[in-house]
Amino acid sequence: MHDYLRAIGFSGIDKAELKKILKSVADEPKYEYVTDNGVDSAVGEKSKDFAERVGITLRGEYDEHGEFSYEYYFPYIKGDEVSVIEEISVEKHADRTSYVGISDNVNLGVSLAFYLLNMVDYVDHVHKVRHDHAIKPVILSALSLSGKILLPIYKDEEDVRRRNSDQKTRNSLINAAKQGDQEAIENLTLEDLDLFSAVSKRARKEDVLSIVESYFMPFGIACDEYSVLGTIIDFEDTVNSYTGEELCLLKLECNDLIFDVCINKKDLFGEPAIGRRFKGNIWMQGCVEFMTV
Repeated sequence: MHDYLRAIGFSGIDKAELKKILKSVADEPKYEYVTDNGVDSAVGEKSKDFAERVGITLRGEYDEHGEFSYEYYFPYIKGDEVSVIEEISVEKHADRTSYVGISDNVNLGVSLAFYLLNMVDYVDHVHKVRHDHAIKPVILSALSLSGKILLPIYKDEEDVRRRNSDQKTRNSLINAAKQGDQEAIENLTLEDLDLFSAVSKRARKEDVLSIVESYFMPFGIACDEYSVLGTIIDFEDTVNSYTGEELCLLKLECNDLIFDVCINKKDLFGEPAIGRRFKGNIWMQGCVEFMTV
């Protein structure tokens, strides 16, 4: 069974129950997509929500008689607002017909990889556009199997203003460094050394989570899994309509990136509230608005 089924409220099911659930998705989908991939069969997917914006997708092929057979399934949560607008590259997984989107976001410090939810849109798109380098909106979301709620770091208006100014300056230096500006590279190196020294001194007397407001780091061997610490800007509780398990949907701001996280309430330690922080490991997903420019 898929590891992240637990995140959307299927923590106690067995294989026999899973077969019934997948059959209900195949027989009574809420969404159904199909596209011609240029061969005898057509790529398609069927999705069904089991809570608001949360559900399971089956992916497979339609044969010449219109019969659908799925190759694999996965749980999902769909975000409700654009997280980033960047030039996106898409790569195919080696073991199955699925794709990962990749974006170089300067605020994260690492390349952002996410599991592409709207694969059918991409398959349809690449048959129309061979070389697409347009900047595209991306709606990010994530599933989590464990997380903790932390108190916020105190900051006044002056702290916020200074942080925003410093972030704009750093982003400008990063963009210049990408273009080969040697002075920008040296300034970034010195800035990182100063930051490391300052954090090291404070960490002797303070807890590191009272120093670091947020972070976004790769986690594990999968390219689309991350360890994150972000501020909760909104949240809501919902229920899996099939199992009755309670879920929590968190909207996070992490390194200036906004995305939704779904977690089973039994796996969330602490009480969420706007302004508090979420710390946990996530599987990043995303929908890309493919456009021909």
